[in-house]
Amino acid sequence: MDVGAQEERSPSQASIRSDWSEAAKASAKAAKQDNVRSRSGSRRRRRDNSRDCSPGQRKPNDWNVESMRITADDAAALTFGAGGRTVERIARVSEAEVELLDKDLVLEMRGSDLQRRRAKKYANIIMKQRMGPNVITDDFEDGDLTVLSVPPDVVGYVQGQGGSVLRSIEEEWGTLMVFIDTDLSKAQRLAIFGSIRGRRGSELKVLSAVETKMSGYFASVREMIISRDKYKDPTSTWGTDTMTFRDEGEISYALGKQGGTRKKLERSSGAIVQYVGMVAVVSGTKSERCRVREYMKWLFQQLEGPVYVAGWEDREDCTVVDIPSDCIGYITGNRRATLGLMEEEWGTLMFFMSEDGARGSRGGGTERLAIFGPQRPRRGSELKVMSGIETKSPGFFTRGIREKMSERRGFDTDRMLFRDDELSYALGKDGATRKKLELASGAILQYVGHVAFIAGTLKERRRCREFVNWLLQQRRGSVTITDLTRRDDVTEVKIPDSCKGWVTGNRGSELRRMEQETGTFMFMALDSRGDERLLIFSTYAGTKTGIGGRRHAERLVNEMIDEKLRNDMDRRGRGRSRSDSRRPSPRRRRSSRSRSWSPAQRPRSPRGMRSWD
Repeated sequence: MDVGAQEERSPSQASIRSDWSEAAKASAKAAKQDNVRSRSGSRRRRRDNSRDCSPGQRKPNDWNVESMRITADDAAALTFGAGGRTVERIARVSEAEVELLDKDLVLEMRGSDLQRRRAKKYANIIMKQRMGPNVITDDFEDGDLTVLSVPPDVVGYVQGQGGSVLRSIEEEWGTLMVFIDTDLSKAQRLAIFGSIRGRRGSELKVLSAVETKMSGYFASVREMIISRDKYKDPTSTWGTDTMTFRDEGEISYALGKQGGTRKKLERSSGAIVQYVGMVAVVSGTKSERCRVREYMKWLFQQLEGPVYVAGWEDREDCTVVDIPSDCIGYITGNRRATLGLMEEEWGTLMFFMSEDGARGSRGGGTERLAIFGPQRPRRGSELKVMSGIETKSPGFFTRGIREKMSERRGFDTDRMLFRDDELSYALGKDGATRKKLELASGAILQYVGHVAFIAGTLKERRRCREFVNWLLQQRRGSVTITDLTRRDDVTEVKIPDSCKGWVTGNRGSELRRMEQETGTFMFMALDSRGDERLLIFSTYAGTKTGIGGRRHAERLVNEMIDEKLRNDMDRRGRGRSRSDSRRPSPRRRRSSRSRSWSPAQRPRSPRGMRSWD
């Protein structure tokens, strides 16, 4: 289609291509070329029966341990929040290992000199907050600070009740945010600590909230925001582009339901995308910003009809899947709902491509579905689509397919063939078994018909294949795993004989519950001597008090052991019946209703939506 004619026919589309900032125009061509070229809180007596088999990570030369004495009030400030999340926040932002020894009133920090220095600085900031706003001096600038002025009338709106809004922004972007001024009648300075990407994401989120309450404020600080941190990332191409929407219709379409369209543009491009008033602000490397501009252009082109991306074969951010014409409605869903769910799950941008605008014109009655984003999310989306099509049209992808085991160290895909009974067992109810193996292994695991596709690095693929094989072995009897010394993904827990049935539950129900809560793969296995112990597998070790990972699962197991031993003592002391001892406590009832854990905390699918699991 002629570009000039298309611009004349679509005023809104023309604005999308013409209103980008001059900085974006100057770098677009070079960025496009770059885009194509570049490719445990458990009790100590229980902890003694546990063993984390992870070997020590390779540490930098200046790695060390540093301790800081604190007061009881300081410890209370650091443990504020559910489960001691403040300490986790310090660790996440500083990238150091931080542990609060509350009984000894010591804060212990492990990491490089820079990581420990930042962790100590963040801890002091939080501990001083109880005495009022912090005073930021020159020595606070450590290459990790952005200061943003917030008008006094909107400070409360930005903070939220009890600081809830700031905490949610911190959680999303991995930053630490505090107000640092004492005169509440004037504009308040907000200090944002973290990485360059985290700080900019938090800053734009706050500016979006300010603009909602005080229209026009962004215009007064626009130049400062655009020039901040320019070229200061490792690629020396970091920058900010802006684009002005023409009307509410454009911004509403670019935002999407509950911000879904903005989020998928952000995740698929790798850039930070935020709408501040009527302005789209995009921060990232040169290639990331270029991708946002292209994706935004294609997004608006879809309002006019089918889109075709010339040269898609040479793009490193594109995968194209042929879809049978009679499956297009099934894949797309009602009002694009199913395709939108896949975009949300994997962080990709997906749409059908047609060069001549005629559906079903390609040979064989197929259409091209284009998937844009990083390699791993694209593969996850592609396999999800293949699984759905195979359900609707058996054999389309799997006819004549064979097993495959790649030795490539980088990202690749293996295949395993299942028998009918194995597939049902490896899938689980609503796909729960497949999802836990995928999450614990770190690989992408998807079943396309009777074929398991395993995508990831060589280590991830081997781990996932092992997990699948161990799972299938459990159907035939006990699993024996003798050597765990070289594994970095397992925690071993010894269970007293009197507690094994209690911990595993009826037909493994308690283990399944804990797996769902922690994102792990757990089962009883024999060692070289024939002794049985519980193994907890996951690539994510977790933290002492945090949610998810092996350490969280270990805490839950130890709590169950302690509960069983207490119940046994009560029965012996009071003569209680066995049935009373199995009655779940209020804590366990609450725990059993808690949501399953995932690294991205993905929302549940709406009722009635196809999951293909």
